[in-house]
Amino acid sequence: MKPVALIIDDEIQIRRLLRVVLEAENYQVHEAETGQQGLMEIASRRPVITLLDLGLPDLDGLEVLRRLREWSEAPVIVLSVRDDEQGKVAALDAGAEDYVTKPFSTPELLARLRAAQRKTRPEEEVSVFKSSDLIVDLTARVVTRGGHEIKLTATEYALLRLFVRHPGRVLTHRYILREIWGPKSEEHRQYLRVYVTHLRQKIETDPTKPRLIKTEPGIGYRFEAGEAT
Repeated sequence: MKPVALIIDDEIQIRRLLRVVLEAENYQVHEAETGQQGLMEIASRRPVITLLDLGLPDLDGLEVLRRLREWSEAPVIVLSVRDDEQGKVAALDAGAEDYVTKPFSTPELLARLRAAQRKTRPEEEVSVFKSSDLIVDLTARVVTRGGHEIKLTATEYALLRLFVRHPGRVLTHRYILREIWGPKSEEHRQYLRVYVTHLRQKIETDPTKPRLIKTEPGIGYRFEAGEAT
């Protein structure tokens, strides 16, 4: 059975384009023109990925996201002509896996789509994460690279664990700070920069050219997806 993809966008030209792209990747594609219709389609179709426009005629895309996250963790990629940093952060904080600005390139969109779907595995099921020679065993709380154990502080391990449980997803500064240091630390980005630097020095082959922990300027970080088991 083909995986189901849902497009929520009021522009018919965009829907047609996305349908062609997704059907070429062997998806069964469904469409919705409004936010309300989109929510009903998600509930009935159970798509593996949803592409959501923010500028809908009845509901703002952020409101669609908020309502969806009340009952579902289905992966959503936001597509929008809005290219401002604040809008991207708001969409990611509202629960989007990723944010792609229109116009977009097809290869980039498909890569983001694949990364977003890797998160669909329930977090508690991910016990071992592998990326090249890095292995993170969440059950044993052991991190190795090239067969050698890496010693991490409690905070460094908590940060890596958060990244590993959300591979391929952009995590905003605010989200990471809240998850690691608590709700009152959301403005202390210097904490995060310091610990990300320390973590890169320990797990990256070349910390000056990070391959695993990617910076999303002004927004947060993305941990490159590996193999979760």
